[in-house]
Amino acid sequence: MTALSGTNLNGKEPTRRGKVRDIYDLGDKLFLVATDRISAFDWVNPTPIPDKGKILTQLSLFWFEMMKDVVSNHLISAKLEDFPEEFQKYPEMFKDRSMYVRKCKMLPVEFIVRGYLAGSGLKEYKAKGTVCGIPLPSGLVEASKLPEPIYTPSTKAEEGHDINISPEEAGKIIGEELNQKAANISIEIYKRANEYAITKGIILCDTKFEFGLLDGELVLADEILTPDSSRFWPADQYEPGKSQPSFDKQFIRDYLESVNWDKNSPPPPLPPDIVEKTREKYLEAFTRLTGKNLP
Repeated sequence: MTALSGTNLNGKEPTRRGKVRDIYDLGDKLFLVATDRISAFDWVNPTPIPDKGKILTQLSLFWFEMMKDVVSNHLISAKLEDFPEEFQKYPEMFKDRSMYVRKCKMLPVEFIVRGYLAGSGLKEYKAKGTVCGIPLPSGLVEASKLPEPIYTPSTKAEEGHDINISPEEAGKIIGEELNQKAANISIEIYKRANEYAITKGIILCDTKFEFGLLDGELVLADEILTPDSSRFWPADQYEPGKSQPSFDKQFIRDYLESVNWDKNSPPPPLPPDIVEKTREKYLEAFTRLTGKNLP
């Protein structure tokens, strides 16, 4: 099974490489390619996960379509025949994993919505009884369902870790009106997505959204509700008070924790069984949620 670690356009490198995406700047438009690269602990692993980029793209397209009545998005097309001509020539590289989108002025805040207590939110709650400065009821445990989903923004770090901030701090960065509007949209999408996911046997613990401005209009951008940007839990195994099994890169995190790696230097390659287990989890999330087979 082959995996795509990176792309080029007839020998020309992408304008920018993110941890997962290769980005080609086409003036007022962008061409986004989800490769099969995978990151953990802020390092891109040298071993890609076959089909991961296709799963992320196709799942994002599924959710974009479902949420288009809530908010507009930046998508022009994800069909090979609609791509600029130079990209159509390389279907093996770009088909099913690429999005041709309008370029937005991206907001410098990540819009995170949490419906359950996990990750960095759990750490803060244990220390202060809050998440991003928002007071929560006492007595919650790991994976507790919150009384209501909450908006817990973070900064976007070019390097290193994003930093959790309060909604008030986010308002100071991007303006209170814009912040409130994007927060309300984020919570509405989260609620709708979680209600839908539950019918497929999946709990949406938390997720992050990215927004941009296009001709002054707020639009949803990047990816949406994928295993890379969300915590998905199997509902039939949900048990508050402990870490939950999940449809994401947990196998990779667990493996890297088990080997002698200092997390300050490039990570070791992944063994074939970890690659296969991770691919299976991403694929299971996709097929359960969409009811489709991967193209």
